[in-house]
Amino acid sequence: MSVEHYFSSDPQGDFTPKQVSVELAGERVSVVTASGIFSPAGIDKGTAILLAEAPEPSGSTVLDIGTGWGPISLTLAKKLPQARVIGVEVNQRSAELTRMNAERLGLSNIEVFAPSDVPGDLQFDTIWSNPPIRVGKDVLHDILRTWLPRLAPQGCAYLVVQKNLGADSLQKWIAKELDSVDAGTFKVSRYATAKGFRILEVVRSA
Repeated sequence: MSVEHYFSSDPQGDFTPKQVSVELAGERVSVVTASGIFSPAGIDKGTAILLAEAPEPSGSTVLDIGTGWGPISLTLAKKLPQARVIGVEVNQRSAELTRMNAERLGLSNIEVFAPSDVPGDLQFDTIWSNPPIRVGKDVLHDILRTWLPRLAPQGCAYLVVQKNLGADSLQKWIAKELDSVDAGTFKVSRYATAKGFRILEVVRSA
């Protein structure tokens, strides 16, 4: 599938949800996916590594950048049932699948928005993301430039990025970019390495 296909707001083709069995937050569950989205067969390798390696999320408002059919948002909602989980997704089909999966799993604390519809006053205690590296640097940088500065004080972000797709150079770019936003406020580091992927950590100081 082309990047343009699953990254478009309105993918073409029939919308026919199909059931897939996956493990989320230590529980085997049945979710629905469909064509025209990222990783319709189940949890992709990068997201699986993020879910396995990232520390336990915390806070009252948390963010998933690039929701897809919802594996990260659903996991955050299961781990933080009292939190407000915000999923950001440009692909309308993916957004609808995340809403469907939240309903299937009885998770009422998930909201999915197009990027421009997220309330502007929200800050996030935790951000998790498998960002869409293959859309190109300009789009990727715009995405990260939009959301990472909205970490709340003492908030943490965890991003999973394939090493051979530029994880180390992206870490350096994030550090430089955030220092230009608020010098000395953000600390960017490599949190973990697994199976060819890096998990990058961004921490905002109090």
